Amino acid sequence: MEPRSSTDRPSAAAAAPERRSPHDKPGKREKRKRREKPEKPGKRDRRSRRAAIVETMSATLEIVVADRRWRRLVPSVERLVRQAVLAGGGAGSVVLDRDLRIRRLNARHRGKNRPTNVLTFETPRGVPGGDIIVALETVRREAIAAGRRPRHHLAHLVVHGALHLRGHDHHRVGDARRMEMRETRILHRLGVPNPWKPRPSPLLPEPFR
Repeated sequence: MEPRSSTDRPSAAAAAPERRSPHDKPGKREKRKRREKPEKPGKRDRRSRRAAIVETMSATLEIVVADRRWRRLVPSVERLVRQAVLAGGGAGSVVLDRDLRIRRLNARHRGKNRPTNVLTFETPRGVPGGDIIVALETVRREAIAAGRRPRHHLAHLVVHGALHLRGHDHHRVGDARRMEMRETRILHRLGVPNPWKPRPSPLLPEPFR
């Protein structure tokens, strides 16, 4: 038999048997590892993903102030519109125009020769985006009648249009109620009062020139 070299000798630590707790049965640790569930993404991960989505939508969003009177009616109007449309789920563009333009689009696409407060135009199925067009004089008139600030009414209409682009509707009573509740929650996050709560009418401002 050949002599064993010193390098072939097992160390004391390697030769010593593994110490186990008296309460630790063989295979218990392996079973415990198998039972462990993968960790769910934390709040930070979800917030990071949400922030990335919002950033992407914001970068592709186009805001067009087609009538400059919007800037007098609602200061910092682009910033308000951007916040509202992103909170509502996004859109491809938001056009702030006047009643005449909205009336023509309403007559052409809906067969109604009169202005309305907001129109939405969806993209083909599977294509993100969509257009929201808002009428200046109608928004101002409705805000006065409801005793609301024009910026609050505009934010509500933009959120309303964005929800339409995401598939929400209000043709049936149940759908309308769910949409109203969703709008109220979104507007609350934007600091806008509940649009469905009646408010006293303020003094009428000077007409536009």
